[in-house]
Amino acid sequence: MPLEQLRKLQSERLRSLVQRVYQQVPAYRTKLDEKGVTPADIRDIQDIHQLPFTYKTDLRDNYPFGLFAVPQNEVIRLHCSSGTTGKPIVVGYTRHDLDVFSEVVARSLAAAGGQPGMKIQNAYGYGLFTGGLGLHYGAEQLGLCVIPISGGQTDKQLMLLQDFQAEMICCTPSYALTLAETMKARGINPASLNLKYAVLGAEPWTEAIRHQIEKELNVKATNIYGLSEVIGPGVSIEAWDEQGTGSYIWEDHFFPEIVDRHTGEPLPEGEEGVLVFTTLTKEAMPVLRYWTNDITSIYYDKQGSRTHIKMAPIKGRADDMLIIRGVNLFHTQVEAVIDQFSQLTPNYQLVVSRTGSMDEVMVKVEVSEQYVTGWELTDCDEPTWNAHDQVTLTIKALSKKIKDQVGLSMRIVLEKPGSIARSEGGKLNRILDLRK
Repeated sequence: MPLEQLRKLQSERLRSLVQRVYQQVPAYRTKLDEKGVTPADIRDIQDIHQLPFTYKTDLRDNYPFGLFAVPQNEVIRLHCSSGTTGKPIVVGYTRHDLDVFSEVVARSLAAAGGQPGMKIQNAYGYGLFTGGLGLHYGAEQLGLCVIPISGGQTDKQLMLLQDFQAEMICCTPSYALTLAETMKARGINPASLNLKYAVLGAEPWTEAIRHQIEKELNVKATNIYGLSEVIGPGVSIEAWDEQGTGSYIWEDHFFPEIVDRHTGEPLPEGEEGVLVFTTLTKEAMPVLRYWTNDITSIYYDKQGSRTHIKMAPIKGRADDMLIIRGVNLFHTQVEAVIDQFSQLTPNYQLVVSRTGSMDEVMVKVEVSEQYVTGWELTDCDEPTWNAHDQVTLTIKALSKKIKDQVGLSMRIVLEKPGSIARSEGGKLNRILDLRK
């Protein structure tokens, strides 16, 4: 769609949205009144900056149905996000919302290489999490044959990949690595599978992890992005033949902004800040300027195959950003350094602790199987490697690169292969913050 026509559509949808939430959602009416904004003030999509932000706390404060904009008898599905404390975030869907959900996921799977008639093994969790059912109905909308195995059951996953010969798989990137490792351990040749595409999301991952997955599963791997609060998976995705250039946002349904994480002021195209979404077409639980906490940038790719805006890979989350001795730290920064060492795997964890008033970070990272031979092991409460020359050199080199590139000194612990907890289909926790 030409940009001018898209802006007209977005403006029409925004005007309708603001009018609707002002009339039907008391919490939003209060927010708008406090800012002195009326629906009549919103005439164009460029007026969106006048609207208040919606934060996760707003969703919790209005638990369970306080932000719904339709009568409950029009809501035909409920999902919950995976909260770490207290009550979960509840989201609802009308029939129209589920049609939109299926549409954007179908678009996403098509961009990722999916075509009608293919089989897709859905290894996202079904249930209150939006991933499993979201991918399921979007795949059916596109005309794929869905194998709804859900998360975990790694041996069965591999059996079905061999027996059913699915062309696509969707799961978290860490679980894709788990499948690849298990295949190697079982002596399963990737050539015996029919996989061509992997649709991976729900957690940050790097180009090095992409290359490892593509090599070991013999697939084209693309990143799918979404949030339960916005709709679920399918808010954006990479095109399979444009990997590494950003993910297309379906901005006729989800209007994106990048704002300064300290002031909330909008930032221009290409600058990095907090990603904010307004749902232009949701009925049951629309959100105005939802503060995702995800740090990224957005930009138009004139060389791309689609006209929608792109978002860069998520650098981290503003609420997950660690402040260590005055330095801002995202775990993906450490991951990018680890990726530079062929003798190390992408399986790692940052352990943050405090001694007195001093914060400390320990990096636990596994050594690759092919480098194990000749490296002696020490059995102790905290498994480490003997100070063999290769081990010492690796620790010193990794420590120096982290110091140079991240700006912090960290303790390095090289772990035995397979010793760091793996994903069984859900999100992988890269940070263990013992200060809390």
